[in-house]
Amino acid sequence: LSERQHWGSDLQLPKIPFEEIMYSDESAYKWLCTLKKVGIVLLTGAATRQGELVKLGHRIGFLRLTFYGPTWQVQDKADANNVAYTTGKLCFHTDYPVLQHPPGVQFLHCIKQTAAGGESEVVDGFHVAKKLKKQNPEAYQILSSTAVDYTDVGVDYCDFAVQCKQRIIDVDSRGQAVRINYNNATRDTVFDIPAEKVRPFYAALKEFDDSLNSTEHKFTYKLKPGDVVTFDNWRVLHGRQSYQSGSEVTRHLEGAYADWDVVMSRLRLLRRRVLNRD
Repeated sequence: LSERQHWGSDLQLPKIPFEEIMYSDESAYKWLCTLKKVGIVLLTGAATRQGELVKLGHRIGFLRLTFYGPTWQVQDKADANNVAYTTGKLCFHTDYPVLQHPPGVQFLHCIKQTAAGGESEVVDGFHVAKKLKKQNPEAYQILSSTAVDYTDVGVDYCDFAVQCKQRIIDVDSRGQAVRINYNNATRDTVFDIPAEKVRPFYAALKEFDDSLNSTEHKFTYKLKPGDVVTFDNWRVLHGRQSYQSGSEVTRHLEGAYADWDVVMSRLRLLRRRVLNRD
């Protein structure tokens, strides 16, 4: 499990039937192992109705409750309080860097898909960070040591006003990336670092962002109704191409989160069951 498989635009998106992981321990174990190694797995054939992610949550233990609720609906709204609830393009980001401990895993279930546009995009943040460290160690050092302010205020499942500091690239004791914290939609206007460090920071961030968006690194796909994409929110940055709004909802995803502690606990239990059967 410690050996991650890095990827770029050549990603062969792993796919497993939704019903298999719900009822087969072997398939569920394969799903979680692949999720840890590759960072993303597509589950196919779920019912096209709300509530399927709640079932998925029960399969691994439980979902994580956030200010947007146990699950949340991604569709364009007239009074959108989140950029995801519009029809516009979503740039690459990780979710919830405004929390001290962002959710580790994200689920997005496609219930309805627009005919034109709305393609999903993902990029392996650890792969890009590793390349940056090799090609520009100074930029890597800046992004892994500079504390950036994030803030989010609004009303959804409940009222919220959260703020915290995160490094764009969190590293372990060996200097290896363990979490990407990057979301321009919630990056604060406050940036309290010495003035002489501002330009070097933005130069490093631009190089990182340009690399994330390069055709070499990003993978584009389109969810179909019944697809559930599951991915590592600490590693995989995701985005969305724009689409046209209509008189009714043309695109509807349901989303949810889980913590890696919960996922890894379930993975270990499934491993015991599978090995005991063998």
